[in-house]
Amino acid sequence: MNAIAPRVLVIDDEVQIRRFLDIGLRAEGYQVFLAGSGKEGLGLAATQSPDVVILDIGLPDMEGHEVLRELRTWSQVPVLMLSVRDAESEKVKALDRGANDYVTKPFGIQELMARLRVLLRTGAKGGEAEASLRYDDGALSIDVARREVFVDGQAVALTRKEFAVLSLLVRHAGRVVGQQQILREVWGPTHAQDTHYLRIVMGKLRQKLGDDSSAPRWLKTEPGVGYRFPAS
Repeated sequence: MNAIAPRVLVIDDEVQIRRFLDIGLRAEGYQVFLAGSGKEGLGLAATQSPDVVILDIGLPDMEGHEVLRELRTWSQVPVLMLSVRDAESEKVKALDRGANDYVTKPFGIQELMARLRVLLRTGAKGGEAEASLRYDDGALSIDVARREVFVDGQAVALTRKEFAVLSLLVRHAGRVVGQQQILREVWGPTHAQDTHYLRIVMGKLRQKLGDDSSAPRWLKTEPGVGYRFPAS
């Protein structure tokens, strides 16, 4: 195990599973963070910067697929999905939405550890790209991996949705991102036509960043199409 123990976030509503994984992972030298709901898990993912996430599909407050979709708007951390659902369609669905691996309950701890080691190796390679997602023009500073935003040296507090929209635009800096794409990726496919959600969030983002909507410096509107963030 490396000198710095890998950080594993477990998001599962079953107490027995969390306890089982906590004991097993710590015995292997991992740092472990536990969440019993999707909301709690997203919060820990944002504040603890895990190296890998173990995510159950069936959560009490939101589907694991929804957690994964929101997580993927600002992080490419490797995700291993857990589920009692063994259907091939469920596995395909999880992988198509950004999961890196899928394990069916019940599972053996050694198999899980082997899969985690693979994800950590691939995650280490992708982590360099994730860590490089920064923007700094002297006035506005954004660190996507750390979820930090500063304007003129002052920290800006953004809601989860606001940061998800901003980080999506930063990832596509220099290119126009369509309204429907933003809505699908941040709010989900059923909200692809709810452009008023996006207008509200963009308005709040501009207000917090001090970006004049009549002559925006960072959040530029492409009328009838979408939004564009400047290339660094």
